[in-house]
Amino acid sequence: MARYDTLQKPSGRRRAEFLAAVARSKKLHGPWVYPPATPEAFDAYLKRLRGATHLSYWVVAEDGALAGVVNVNEIVRGSFCSAYLGYYAFAPYSGRGYMTRGLAAVVSAAFSKHGLHRLEANIQPGNDASRALVQRLGFRLEGFSPRYLKIAGRWRDHERWAMTAEEWRRAHRKNQPTR
Repeated sequence: MARYDTLQKPSGRRRAEFLAAVARSKKLHGPWVYPPATPEAFDAYLKRLRGATHLSYWVVAEDGALAGVVNVNEIVRGSFCSAYLGYYAFAPYSGRGYMTRGLAAVVSAAFSKHGLHRLEANIQPGNDASRALVQRLGFRLEGFSPRYLKIAGRWRDHERWAMTAEEWRRAHRKNQPTR
């Protein structure tokens, strides 16, 4: 199989493709996430990424299509050195390993290239696919936050999953092949 880049930086060049992926993924996203679905919302998303507190990556399939998105949000530097993860797959690419590879690559970059110490993923109860994804990567459950985040006009409960750079390095070393 030919080598391909798992991640791509978001850009306006693929706006129509992104919006089409969001439209065909409404059932998949259900109550969990509401990504930018209009040209205006997409442009606002790109504008937000120009700041120092947000990073975003598009997960790309072998055929070059957009398979999903991983966002690193509300980056705080200094003593905290932490951020929140948000992510979602696009139909028909969910459940095929793209988000596992993409999120792993983003977590690795966040800890190495971007110098973060801690990442947190907040997941709504019942979102089994999202929970399984962070568990595969070694995130640990830290707790439960009632009415934590407002999504689609409703305050929703979330589980807090987290990982530190040290935990990532330990897990990554364990999974490296021996020479």
